[in-house]
Amino acid sequence: MPKCVCKGAKLKCSFGEEPKEMTILPIGLSVQGNPVATAMDLIPFLNIPAFGKCKSPANPMNWKIVGPAPVFIPSSCIPIPIMLWNPAAEQTKIAGFPAMLETSKTMCIWAGSIEVDELAIKNVEVN
Repeated sequence: MPKCVCKGAKLKCSFGEEPKEMTILPIGLSVQGNPVATAMDLIPFLNIPAFGKCKSPANPMNWKIVGPAPVFIPSSCIPIPIMLWNPAAEQTKIAGFPAMLETSKTMCIWAGSIEVDELAIKNVEVN
């Protein structure tokens, strides 16, 4: 059975520099004092942190004009998710929304795949 994601879990982006901790507001269910994430917890800089330098060639901020031609220079990450966390729990709802799972992923507008790197609490299973 998949496990749910709680405050303190680390996320990573396929084009990010390093994993960072997810923030979840204490609105619904908590486990051991840590709020549980939902499929809707994807607000940039609130739920989804910046991952250091962005290495995506699709990110226009990474292209700088140096002399006569553009040069690829990674810049600061600005995560912009374009879909809800998926898959999400089918039966477990928090404040009316499906719980986020350890297998959940979302995509960034700059073509990066954002996923769970490490759970904060490893024994909370959901349906």
